[in-house]
Amino acid sequence: MFDDGGGSEISRGHLRDANDRSFTIYRYEPDPAVRQWLRVFWIPVWEVPEGESREQRILTYPLCLLSISAEYARLIGPRTTAARVTLSGSGWTFGAMVRPGAGRTLLGRDVSTLANRHLDLADVPLLADLVPGVRELMREHPAVPEVHVAVQQLVQERFTLLGPDTREAALANRVAARVEEDPGIVSVASLADAVGLNERTLQRLCGRFLGVTPQWLIRQRRLQDAGQELRSGYGSLSGIAADLGYSDQAHFSRDFRRATGWTPGEFAALADPLRNARRP
Repeated sequence: MFDDGGGSEISRGHLRDANDRSFTIYRYEPDPAVRQWLRVFWIPVWEVPEGESREQRILTYPLCLLSISAEYARLIGPRTTAARVTLSGSGWTFGAMVRPGAGRTLLGRDVSTLANRHLDLADVPLLADLVPGVRELMREHPAVPEVHVAVQQLVQERFTLLGPDTREAALANRVAARVEEDPGIVSVASLADAVGLNERTLQRLCGRFLGVTPQWLIRQRRLQDAGQELRSGYGSLSGIAADLGYSDQAHFSRDFRRATGWTPGEFAALADPLRNARRP
């Protein structure tokens, strides 16, 4: 477990203001027995000063997210723009990032049907009666690691009922991992070659299990990488664009703003106001 301050799959897409100390994110790896279905647990706990609010923007992964709070319980589909969440008062959320193969298995249909949407957990048979137990455990002590462990066990026990993953589900997991781990994947053709599929089969697999196109998957990874580089403060915007395979800085800036609502310069200023002033 650690406070997710940077470098993980959560913080990589979390476009947070570096000066915002109103929340902590706890992160946990799932047990080996369910890692073919679950990628990571995360638990944000926040305390925002009275009368104030904090907007969080997140470039999500192409995965379904299990999210339970005191107010809602949802299976959230992949988003094609940055998710925006406004925090106020005090609260918590228990989250689980499920692997690509798990989303379709839970839904019983293609994940593309849940893109930019969410489904109440009451409508997900495997998870429908999970919510009261999670809320009961989290209500009084949302920042206590022992409570987090107990909640994780409830969720993991449910996911063991899915059994082994299918060949297609495992392949979808491999496609997503290859894009994330290999910066040399900059086109659909290069991804298809890397995973040994033709482009048409790759397109169909991504729609069924990831809910997005292969091109979107590659672009999202590049934008998350851009967020990391902008946080670091090293290099020019044109250099970052070139490093990520963009033909020019203008194309990179348009993609980043369309996805996040900020220009690269505006986001760099959030990471460190003085750093942005120094950036070429």
